[in-house]
Amino acid sequence: MFPADELNVETEFAVDAQGVRKRFGAIEALRGLDLAIRAGEIYGLLGPNGSGKTTFIRCVAGLLRPEGGMLTVLGGAPSAAVSAGRVGYMTQAAALYGDLSVDENLRFFAALQGVAHADERIVEALRTVDLLDRQRSVVNTLSSGMRTRVSLAATLLHRPSLLLLDEPTVGVDPLLRQEFWAYFRKLAASGTTLLVSSHVMDEASRCDRLGLIRAGAVLAEGTANELVARAGTPDLESAFLALAEAR
Repeated sequence: MFPADELNVETEFAVDAQGVRKRFGAIEALRGLDLAIRAGEIYGLLGPNGSGKTTFIRCVAGLLRPEGGMLTVLGGAPSAAVSAGRVGYMTQAAALYGDLSVDENLRFFAALQGVAHADERIVEALRTVDLLDRQRSVVNTLSSGMRTRVSLAATLLHRPSLLLLDEPTVGVDPLLRQEFWAYFRKLAASGTTLLVSSHVMDEASRCDRLGLIRAGAVLAEGTANELVARAGTPDLESAFLALAEAR
């Protein structure tokens, strides 16, 4: 199911999933899922709630073990990529300590990740999300959008090669969403691979390629324009519905 606990830095695909299956009791969350994410691209996993997006991301992050298929992350097993500090995972809910300051939170996560030169990395991450002036602020005093930025900063501290973003802009206003995508584009330009899950069509259209997922399986892969053309529809939302019905 998993390759050897070694990483192949020359691999073409940052994530390669072939027939991945995962079950929770009677519920089959992933039903032979197939997809391949090229190194250095922004790949969007687009589907409704309950389609298997978060389950797959947790498998890539090494938090769940599939029961079938093959899953390769950065040329090796997910656990090897995570242990090597090459994977960053930003969950849907902000995993922060509200009574601590932004700086204290980031120092805690830097220690967990074994980040060297933590002071420099914290400043770098906060500058990236435009929150350097709130470094001493208590997290509970921040707006929800600012807390989301702090979560992203924590994910960036160890400079991961693969960044997993599970619905990163849910509840975020359009302006902040635009700023986040500017960050994501900058990261991709520097060579980072991003896997973004979403059910927001505007967000999905910003990805280099998309995998349309429903009921634990990928319906189709391609750019937004390719998927619209394949479905013969006027927009991406209509394309998703048409391809889901055809499947």
